[in-house]
Amino acid sequence: MKPQFLIGAASSGSGKTTFTMGLLRALAHRGMKVQPYKCGPDYIDTQFHSLASGNVSVNLDTWLASERHVRSLYHSYGKDADVCVVEGVMGLYDGYSGMKGSSAAMAALLDIPVILLVNARSTAYSVAPLISGFARFSPDVRIAGVVFNQVSSTSHYEYLKEACRDIGMECLGYIPYTKALKVPSRHLGLAWGAQKRMDAQMNQAAELMEKHVDIDRLLEVCSTAWTARVEKTECQGNMTVAVAKDAAFNFMYRENMAQLNRLGKVIFFSPLKGDALPEADLVYLPGGYPELFAHRLQKQERLMNELKEYAERGGRVLAECGGMIYLSRSLTNRQGDKTYRMSGVLPLDCTMQNARLHLGYRKMDMAGEEWRGHEFHYSDMVCPDACPSVAVLQNAKGMEVKTPIYRYKNVIAGYTHWYWGEKNIMDLWN
Repeated sequence: MKPQFLIGAASSGSGKTTFTMGLLRALAHRGMKVQPYKCGPDYIDTQFHSLASGNVSVNLDTWLASERHVRSLYHSYGKDADVCVVEGVMGLYDGYSGMKGSSAAMAALLDIPVILLVNARSTAYSVAPLISGFARFSPDVRIAGVVFNQVSSTSHYEYLKEACRDIGMECLGYIPYTKALKVPSRHLGLAWGAQKRMDAQMNQAAELMEKHVDIDRLLEVCSTAWTARVEKTECQGNMTVAVAKDAAFNFMYRENMAQLNRLGKVIFFSPLKGDALPEADLVYLPGGYPELFAHRLQKQERLMNELKEYAERGGRVLAECGGMIYLSRSLTNRQGDKTYRMSGVLPLDCTMQNARLHLGYRKMDMAGEEWRGHEFHYSDMVCPDACPSVAVLQNAKGMEVKTPIYRYKNVIAGYTHWYWGEKNIMDLWN
């Protein structure tokens, strides 16, 4: 038996991330080994999870990967943990197509119970039909208990507990309205740039959990039989992979990195520090926030020249979003008054000016097979006709999108963060 559960909510904005961070930190303070997971493709919440728990969080996404792979990931990373905690995405039943890809579908796939977080601001007994509907909507989803957020007073909480009693739902506690308890903006790198502030908020949230949430009872009602379904994977090659990793480049799926390790040896380097480019068979430039550090990046001329020389020699490079921006000729800020020099590997110029959010699942056919990923960015590329996209990308519903994928010699770059947890990324160059 092991406590394992998914934290879901009635809607986005209910406080899932704050609650998850506080609970992860509270469990860690108790000396428990916690394995966090994120339902969906988000690579920012996983950084919050890792900071709160002390363990690297894992993405679970049935659109990016097969159900078999997702189940294997869950059991592989959770087998030695004392408790497994999955943070859901959006509302409990919100998926990319109906319920498909939703948090509820994930809980059913993994056969784990759900803790439903309900934003109780400006409501009281009316939560009864809301909770009852969520609990009865799908026979495959078991809601083990409810926690309320944004509770204004103890008398307010009494109304909420009464609602739970009347529908036979276990009430596990609440989070009082606390103005200071707010997750920093998910954009502009605050996942890295405000770690001290985040750490203090996690401790504050953990204190609230211990005081107002019955954590012992939560763990009890969510303890279910652990059935290991672990697929053995071993190192398959002797390649060397160089991976950019620092405050400017840090959007990485954990299982992607595991796959790179299976290719051979992974060496990390920091473009911000101007590290020399390691000798490698593949260079991986992941996404991140190069726009926040453009003034520092443009000073690292040696590394930019080494990247350009490596690419000209036919070296293999995979660059995603922020990594692609670093390979462009220049980056213009949001105000449009400053332009920073980038490495110039690709004949592209990037601008943040008048940019809007581009978001969603993406897929493409390349090298004879389908690749899937996720797009999340605010910048745009000024692309000359000399650098057309080499593949057509589609969204989750199969509709064509304008997101490009570029190739120059053996450099493959684009805005999409690809998931290759059950694929060989080297197949892209076949």
